[in-house]
Amino acid sequence: MAIDETRQFKPINVAVLTVSDTRGPDEDTSGDILVQRITDAGHRLAARALLKDEARLIAAQLRTWIADPGVDAVVSTGGTGLTGRDVTPEALDLVKTRDIPGFGELFRYVSLKTIGTSSVQSRACAVVADGTYIFALPGSNGAVRDGWDNILAEQLDARNRPCNFVELMPRLREA
Repeated sequence: MAIDETRQFKPINVAVLTVSDTRGPDEDTSGDILVQRITDAGHRLAARALLKDEARLIAAQLRTWIADPGVDAVVSTGGTGLTGRDVTPEALDLVKTRDIPGFGELFRYVSLKTIGTSSVQSRACAVVADGTYIFALPGSNGAVRDGWDNILAEQLDARNRPCNFVELMPRLREA
């Protein structure tokens, strides 16, 4: 990470979404990890939700947050695998303006170092939806740590050089 200490840190508002058919609030350890890392980094938790693996429900929650000027980014955990119930990428397809293909590619590269070739089973992805970033991470605690610690912590820091997602935010709605 190339943090330029001469630049000012700019906290953003991040919503956390856990997608799971089996976890409740007490078992949402991956969501807890995300919340802790987001706030430890200096960002603000804008909202948090836990939903079943239902694309229409996920898309509806995302649309609510996309329309909310108090949400700059959403980080989700879960629903990115290969089973029939894993529908987070499909939900993102329902709301996206454009894809961020490099995010999923980089996530799988980072995961290769921790879980080996099993990383090929991840459909981690990211999109921009009407000016809001949405990042979809797998549901395991390790995947959340990999995604936040090795990608999002840097890209959501306005001091990261040579570029970062935060500095692009004012221009995401350009036509």
